[in-house]
Amino acid sequence: MCGRTACTLDPEEVSRASRYRNRHGQHRQPRWRDGDADKYRPSYNKSPQSFSPVLLSQRHFDKDASVDECVVAAMRWGLIPSWFRENDPRKMQYSTNNCRSESLLDKKSYKDPFLKGQRCVILADGFYEWRRQGKERQPFFIYFPQSQSDSGLGEEERDENDDGETDKWTGWRLLTIAGLFDCWKPPGGEEPIYTYTVITVDASPNLQNIHNRMPAVLDGEDDVRRWLDFGEVKSLDALKLLQPTNLLTFHPVSFLVNNSRNNSPECLQPVDLQAKKEPKPTASSKMMMSWLKDSSSSKRKEPGTCDATTHKQQPKAKEDHKSSGPLQHWLQSTSKKARIN
Repeated sequence: MCGRTACTLDPEEVSRASRYRNRHGQHRQPRWRDGDADKYRPSYNKSPQSFSPVLLSQRHFDKDASVDECVVAAMRWGLIPSWFRENDPRKMQYSTNNCRSESLLDKKSYKDPFLKGQRCVILADGFYEWRRQGKERQPFFIYFPQSQSDSGLGEEERDENDDGETDKWTGWRLLTIAGLFDCWKPPGGEEPIYTYTVITVDASPNLQNIHNRMPAVLDGEDDVRRWLDFGEVKSLDALKLLQPTNLLTFHPVSFLVNNSRNNSPECLQPVDLQAKKEPKPTASSKMMMSWLKDSSSSKRKEPGTCDATTHKQQPKAKEDHKSSGPLQHWLQSTSKKARIN
């Protein structure tokens, strides 16, 4: 299953980190759907009902657009079927935060959008999962390994856009999770709400000791393109892309993440499971905290919480943020010591 994620990049960085290849192999940087960048709030601890950045075909919004042209939209986590007739989504009798790949075609809530080609890719720094240890549940943060040889979204090799300009993303490689979305129109005539569900599969061998399920992660630009290109890749062929991936890495984190109201860098900081108490801050983590506090970037929106229905922002965190490069280096330097294999 998947019940918590993190996405700490600001809207501009999300767009840069989401560069994709079209059918002709050309790189493109997706723009945000009009108005959606304001709905998204970066967060170290995203839970269902919050808004996340989602990559999908522009054709879903513009019938004249090419199917392989993509756009980033802010969608609410927890799919509301288009046919839902109540005036309050909270009246739904079941959870739609996750969708098992094995039963995707058995349930109308998922079968309808899937057969309509309403496939999307949820973008995140990583996701959290809990391992049962007696009466306790130890949280882990799970993400793509960060290295110079990575491929897919966030890859490092040099490339040029059609206009000849280079705008290479060299920061954190975002996790690309397969999902389905739908558009629900409230009976009262209010603004339509776009929502999504995370597709899950059996856990990969290296994650089975944490949990028996994991999100269906799309590894690489080709898998992302094929999942989103509902014109060229038909539904049954797209199903074959939903497989466990054994490429993810992880480290244990603090119990702070258990409460979705906690939204700070400490949620991501590795902890030592061998210590009776959480370790004192290391030199690298102190540097990380100092970097977060001293950043003066005006482009990044501060992580905060946002009400799912009213979009009223709660009081903002005090920390400012800049580019994710130091975050990448920090996790690389600490994960070797903290990771439990």
